[in-house]
Amino acid sequence: MTNSALTMVDWDFAVGVGSRIAGDGPEVSNEQAAEAVAELRAGADRSTGLVREYTGLVAAEKTAPVLVVDRRGWVQANADGFATILEPLVAKLAEKKNQPGPLAQKVGSRVTGAEVGALLGFLGSRVLGQFDPFFDPAGRLLLVAPNIVHVERELQADPTDFRLWVCLHEETHRVQFTAVPWMRDHLYAEMTNLVSGFEPSSLLDEGLKRVSEALREGAGRGSLMELMSTPEQRAAIERITGVMSLLEGHADVVMDGVGPQVIPSVKEIRSKFTRRRKGVGTLDRILRRLLGLDAKMAQYRDGAAFVRAVTGQVGHDGFNAVWAEPGNLPSKAEITDPEGWVRRVHG
Repeated sequence: MTNSALTMVDWDFAVGVGSRIAGDGPEVSNEQAAEAVAELRAGADRSTGLVREYTGLVAAEKTAPVLVVDRRGWVQANADGFATILEPLVAKLAEKKNQPGPLAQKVGSRVTGAEVGALLGFLGSRVLGQFDPFFDPAGRLLLVAPNIVHVERELQADPTDFRLWVCLHEETHRVQFTAVPWMRDHLYAEMTNLVSGFEPSSLLDEGLKRVSEALREGAGRGSLMELMSTPEQRAAIERITGVMSLLEGHADVVMDGVGPQVIPSVKEIRSKFTRRRKGVGTLDRILRRLLGLDAKMAQYRDGAAFVRAVTGQVGHDGFNAVWAEPGNLPSKAEITDPEGWVRRVHG
């Protein structure tokens, strides 16, 4: 990590704050923990063949390792990812004249670290799994064991069924990125272009002003990213949203398509999990809106509807044209207009 990155965000402090906020998760015995870890690893391994058979996507072997982590491990992994994505903004900040002195930089980096840590802590207690595409050389799959155990208990789901169900979704993401080799570089370019467009001064002045206004208005004006972005950046956000909706929706379709063959209680799990996704309480709903989690839920819903509509018209082989090149990816508008995507790509 560069020195400028360290002066902008104290990442070690962020990880410490995030880990404390996330906590350890549910109480489990050593035997229960070992059983969960083993079952998740086996579920991820089993899911590879199931996803390949259902989607026709063949992932390269011995790439993108599967890691079963605790909450702190997830926080650390995402702090590392944030540092990578923020490099263009860090470089721009480093070029600015009249930078604060060493003491002010240290204080500022701790404050920013605390803010980033709070975000990671909130998410770290909720995320079940995640594919990290930007981890060299080909990404890595993270399964957050404490959160999976917590949710399966909350839903009173069969642990074996629920763990395999989660693995199917996350393994689909691993296959998407490893079977489609250009996807990683394409998404990274979109993300870095978005981040590099931020001006540190406007980020702090106008962006934070809009965030405070949104909080007073009940978070009705969009996510943090949308609130702190320019019109050009919002266009980039729409392109990224189209890609993420495709990836998330496709994973949901796969997990529910494969599920009935291997997961006896899949319908019950889906029903309970969908209700849970809506969140509870006023504060939880505000945080979800500001952090973009409402948009994330829309990505699952709209992306899945897109995948089902396209496969209904042109079959799985016709849908798989989406992976042929970046130009075949659906826009945000096409996610809600699958017929338009079929006309554009298949003529």
